[in-house]
Amino acid sequence: MATRLTHALSENFLDHAPGWYKLMVLACLIGNPVLLVTVGPFVTGWILILEFIFTLAMALKSYPLQPGGLLAIEAVAIGMASPETVYHEALNNFQVILLLIFMVAGIYFLKELLLFIFTKLLLGVRSKIFLAFMFCLMGAFLSAFLDALTVTAVMIAVSVGFYGIYHRVASGKGLQAVHDPTSDQDVQPGHRAQLEEFRGFLRNLLMHGAVGTALGGVCTLVGEPQNLLIGDKASWHFMEFFFRMSPVTIPVFAGGLLTCLLLERLRWFDYGYRLPPAIREVLVEFDRQQAKKRTPRDHARLVVQAVAAVWLIIALAFHLAEVGIIGLSVIVFTTALNGIIEEHQLGEAFKEALPFTALLVVFFAIVAVIQEQALFSDIIRFGLSLEGGHQIGMFYLMNGVLSMISDNVFVATVYINEVLRALQAGIIDRERFDLLAVAINTGTNIPSVATPNGQAAFLFLLTSSIAPLIRLSYGRMVWMALPYTIVMTGLGYLCVYYLLEPLTAYLSAQGLVASHQIALPGEGH
Repeated sequence: MATRLTHALSENFLDHAPGWYKLMVLACLIGNPVLLVTVGPFVTGWILILEFIFTLAMALKSYPLQPGGLLAIEAVAIGMASPETVYHEALNNFQVILLLIFMVAGIYFLKELLLFIFTKLLLGVRSKIFLAFMFCLMGAFLSAFLDALTVTAVMIAVSVGFYGIYHRVASGKGLQAVHDPTSDQDVQPGHRAQLEEFRGFLRNLLMHGAVGTALGGVCTLVGEPQNLLIGDKASWHFMEFFFRMSPVTIPVFAGGLLTCLLLERLRWFDYGYRLPPAIREVLVEFDRQQAKKRTPRDHARLVVQAVAAVWLIIALAFHLAEVGIIGLSVIVFTTALNGIIEEHQLGEAFKEALPFTALLVVFFAIVAVIQEQALFSDIIRFGLSLEGGHQIGMFYLMNGVLSMISDNVFVATVYINEVLRALQAGIIDRERFDLLAVAINTGTNIPSVATPNGQAAFLFLLTSSIAPLIRLSYGRMVWMALPYTIVMTGLGYLCVYYLLEPLTAYLSAQGLVASHQIALPGEGH
């Protein structure tokens, strides 16, 4: 009986994770208290950070909340951080928590409108090069105001739907027949070549769209969770955040779009697949049938969602309320006018955001360890010892490299807190803090497109139901992201190094960004 119970416990521990991964996590949990006694809190703290980054890098093996959360709980239990400090970190970042809870849920109720837009875009544009450009551009624009995961989810939903439609036809079945799109067993020989071309076509569009979410996400206060976190620390509102990032984000945005066009034109890095005309005819006919079934209530829902989207953009641009509260207003408006009033219907919208919200609080626990043990003091001191563009460029690269292998929200949280403490200690002035905050934000957002580990939208795409259907593996995703990584990271570094300081001074002179005397949190507003 005891043997069976032990076996059951070992199977339940981290569930589907590989055995070696479970042993690694157990070894860390057992070893950390021993290290604390033998080598002291400073060395143990650094080992804890490496362990936590390891859990983030292995997100495909197990969602980081459980293994990372166990490490965080243990760190508090053995005295490396106090519960009060963890609570203080979470309280200081309450705006970000509200963003994740209410804004992501609010965008959930705009999905029908987004699906409508992307469907019309995919079927209405015949040029593959222009279509790829539009997917990248739309991904960027929508992610600047909406949640990148939701935008990616919509693109995935459209792709899964269209793939299933053609896969039925290729398998000799009717559009309404029960069918398993994961199996090619029934695909007729005459359709196999077209199916492979269609897979490549969808793979291209999803990668362009995912990169687009990164291009747009870095530009605005609500584009990524770390943006709001950094903007909150710097007391930047929506438009000031946009202008402060613009010396870096606008050139990178243009470079990313140009890369999209070149990749499709040159057909490099697995790009350049086209939509076969026969498949287009099948999809257009299906969309025509769906349009006939659309009722006046369906049209009314789209109108309500369009009005809510306009309200969202205006409210964010003019900072009419805190971001989370604006998201809550979208929830109330769309659900009240679209007939979604039951509790279980509302609950569906919160499923997507809450796991990451919980993980974010675990981040804050690790940040509390870093703060109490002063783990990053020497690194920050080295970075601050540099001057001018060297200093800003170094912060950009340090954040970029870490964000390629780890979660960019965690990296941004660590660095912005350390730079804020340097400001409060009088080591740097307000002007230098603002420049470093831009370097941290762009560093965590732009180079992180290199791997699925760095970008949540990439990881979401890789773990979605569409990935195996279109043969999108981890290695292929890294390969297809490589040209974007080189161009965007390189352009970002050049802009941070050469353009950020002079252009920020120009924007300040034009009154587009506030003076460097604006208050920081804790100093009053």
